[in-house]
Amino acid sequence: MESTSRPRALLSVYDKTGIIEFAKGLDSLGYELVSTGGTARKLREAGLEVIGVSDVTGHPEIFDGRVKSLHPAIHGPLLCRLENESDAIGLAELGYPMIEVVACNLYPFSDAAAIEPPLEDLDLLEMVDIGGPTMVRASAKNHVNVIITCDPEDYSSVLQELNSGQVSLETRRKLALKAYEHTATYDSAIANELASRWEGRPEDSDDTEEQTRRLPNTMSVAAYKMQVLRYGENSHQAAALYVDPNATEGETLVTAKVEGAKAMSYNNYSDADATLRLCRALSTDEWPNTPHACVIVKHNNPCGAALGKTQLEAYEAALASDPESAFGSIICVNEPVTMEFAKALAPLFLEVLMAPGYEEGTKEILMEKRNRRILTIKSPNGRLAPLPRKTVRKPIEGGWLIQTEEAPVIDWNKAKVVTENTPTEEQIASMKFAVRVCEQVKSNAIVMVQGLATVGIGPGQTSRVEAVRIAARRAGERGKGCVLASDAFFPFKDGIEQAAEAGAAAIVHPGGSIRDQEVIDEANARGIAMLFTGHRLFRH
Repeated sequence: MESTSRPRALLSVYDKTGIIEFAKGLDSLGYELVSTGGTARKLREAGLEVIGVSDVTGHPEIFDGRVKSLHPAIHGPLLCRLENESDAIGLAELGYPMIEVVACNLYPFSDAAAIEPPLEDLDLLEMVDIGGPTMVRASAKNHVNVIITCDPEDYSSVLQELNSGQVSLETRRKLALKAYEHTATYDSAIANELASRWEGRPEDSDDTEEQTRRLPNTMSVAAYKMQVLRYGENSHQAAALYVDPNATEGETLVTAKVEGAKAMSYNNYSDADATLRLCRALSTDEWPNTPHACVIVKHNNPCGAALGKTQLEAYEAALASDPESAFGSIICVNEPVTMEFAKALAPLFLEVLMAPGYEEGTKEILMEKRNRRILTIKSPNGRLAPLPRKTVRKPIEGGWLIQTEEAPVIDWNKAKVVTENTPTEEQIASMKFAVRVCEQVKSNAIVMVQGLATVGIGPGQTSRVEAVRIAARRAGERGKGCVLASDAFFPFKDGIEQAAEAGAAAIVHPGGSIRDQEVIDEANARGIAMLFTGHRLFRH
């Protein structure tokens, strides 16, 4: 191969944002441009002189382009350690000019996996890039000698440093790290998609044993930093928001449209997640006469939740549950915001409101209060989609816990009445609602409801009886005749005693304590109807 004194830049990108300007900048600095396929065509159309990879290697592409850049004429210069005398001499003897700059980013595999109808396995595997990741990894490995750019946002700063005469080691390391993050994300997307196809996702099975079998042998997590947050849970903690590459635009909390003068905080997002989860859990066809759901959350715990015939009715009932805690809260409704609801919200100090849509003119009313944020969660047919089963991760020291999570799936036909008094149909309906809310409250959790609205919530206590006391105190007189739900069994009769004093007429909980009979006897003595579901609802 004929030697040249000009350094080379290798350009092969899927995302062609800014590549022409970058190439022109490199050309003006004396770089010889080497490129492949669509990138080469785009650069030539811009009037730039480009050498094809096949001209560099002296070998045509083979197997329909499967092999084109995997050649010593490419990877020799990419991996040559110029600081190593024998490497430098070897490269010179081969006659390969050094490749000093590489621009390479990869086709987003997730896009191929999302094609409808789905690609067949072999067609999907054809979308797996081999040469690109190899170039990126090789360049990053040899970053002392090769500048690797995989993000168009870095082009201008690289050109600035090249114009100054030298790209610093700090910049080279930053770019190399970004390159490895790029290939790691790419590999994670492939592994996760193939695991989904060949093993199945845990959340796609209704059977717990099958879910267990499908849990991944290796946990691959890939997410992109979407924005840096002002701080974390407290001001001394750093934080950022990351987005799942598979998240549907506008349909999730992270991808939702945010409007308002003030940016969302870490705590806002955390509380909003809890609010949205519960609202989705209540956004079902289970209560056709009360289709409107409203949920109010403060510090990751619901302080009010209700279903209503109208949106305003649901809101007023949810607010009445704990109006004091609703100050500075986050609210979610499952239907587009109505004008009467927007007007009712006007006096309330509210951090965030979430909804699948907003009637004309409501946003203007809502935003009259400074620092309010409104989020639009795109939803099918304008109604918030129900809570799906999903696989969730919890970090602990040295690793992660992984489990499936979903709204309570209780076979109410198998629920067991264990007391002399039988719950009425109205109480059963309240129980079903109370259990949905209780599942989203931090344990130990107690929820008291009247009809389809909470009147008292006792969250996150180390003692179940104390959770009852808190719920009862918040309910006050509204606790008389209520239905009470517990996320786990009552270990002692004292919880029943407190519930009775609060006015509970019916209780629903999983049962399963060695002292169940003692608890049942106390309920009978108090005239309380009690139902065992056999379904524990811990949330820690």
